[in-house]
Amino acid sequence: MLKWRCAALTDVGCQRQKNEDNYYISPNERVYVVADGMGGALGGAKASSLAVEAIEAKFKSQAPSYADMELVKAWIENSISAANEEIYNQSEKDASYKGMGTTVVVGVVVDNDSLLIGHVGDSRAYLVRNKKHRLLTNDHSVVQEMVRAGRLTEEQARINPYKNLITRCLGHDEKVEIDFNPVALEPNDWIIICSDGLTTVLLDEQIARIVSKHHDPNELAKELVEETRAGGAPDNVTVVVVNYFDESHENGKK
Repeated sequence: MLKWRCAALTDVGCQRQKNEDNYYISPNERVYVVADGMGGALGGAKASSLAVEAIEAKFKSQAPSYADMELVKAWIENSISAANEEIYNQSEKDASYKGMGTTVVVGVVVDNDSLLIGHVGDSRAYLVRNKKHRLLTNDHSVVQEMVRAGRLTEEQARINPYKNLITRCLGHDEKVEIDFNPVALEPNDWIIICSDGLTTVLLDEQIARIVSKHHDPNELAKELVEETRAGGAPDNVTVVVVNYFDESHENGKK
């Protein structure tokens, strides 16, 4: 079975006054969450915080059964649904939070050297393997739906004025649809889970190039955020990075 180590970092960026991102790593480092909130002066930070807190509470009350992919999927679905319900109810009760919502990406390590990703919105998860990247999530956004339909190129999507409009998030409806993606892991794989504050500045190829330079998750998280800030960081940026390695390799080094 592979071993892993992880790190996370969040930053307000260069232009925002408040950080509306939140993240969570479980004590056993098998559950990872990134949430990017939106909605009014108060709503974004509140929504992402409620999402992370709801998933953390679910972990504390009943952690996933890591031996079975289907049980992990059910746990992620229940956790994200509970987060959605909490945000929706708060929004309905308090007018100052009306319309708030958040993206979410949840990753859970399964025993058979695999990872299951569940997500809603345009925060992302990547696999970087042998210096090449693979996007593990599909943005639930207006422009990415146009890209998938062949109406926009990726280059056009990056500068489209509607690039921040998302089509699915937690908190706007009583029920939410969740996308899932299982990933078979190999030694030296990296998983990057991030808010769109990272991906609006850094191209996928840049992210992969930065990842491939590193062995230490803390140093990687730091450089990803630093490079985003160097690019202007118009939004909050949050990254959770996980490195998988064969325990027979000393210190997990390549």
